[in-house]
Amino acid sequence: MTFLPRTNKKKSEKIVTVNKKARHEYFIEETFEAGIVLTGTEVKSLRAGKANLRDSHALVENGEMILYNMHIGPYEHGNRFNHEPKRPRKLLLHKREINRLFGRTREKGYTLVPLKVYFNERGLAKIELALARGKKLYDKRQTMAERDAKRKMQKALKEFNRP
Repeated sequence: MTFLPRTNKKKSEKIVTVNKKARHEYFIEETFEAGIVLTGTEVKSLRAGKANLRDSHALVENGEMILYNMHIGPYEHGNRFNHEPKRPRKLLLHKREINRLFGRTREKGYTLVPLKVYFNERGLAKIELALARGKKLYDKRQTMAERDAKRKMQKALKEFNRP
């Protein structure tokens, strides 16, 4: 049985937050879409855009995928029923996907990093996870140098093509 990662190239998704640091810190090998188990006040806070993926990661524990260190701010009108901002959250994936990712994360240097949180066209909260390998300092410098060179080339082309 072959496994094809799910991609989410939908036009009607509402992006809540993006982990910009992840693409700088890691080489992204594959991406996956997963659902998130949330409480009512967490959903309302997400809809208000009060989420942060900085330093968050996912692990497989007891056959379940758990997301750690994702901060969802408290809901303003939540009173005593408000949620804990950095509680571990269960991610919803198929069992074969969880087993495959568990095997891949056991390899040296691989981790599961969230890239973005969004609401799909049906209004369900989803998270885009990436199977990633950490970059060394020289890799980060090389990536920044390539980005700067590309930016300079685009600027030069723009100047050259002006009438």
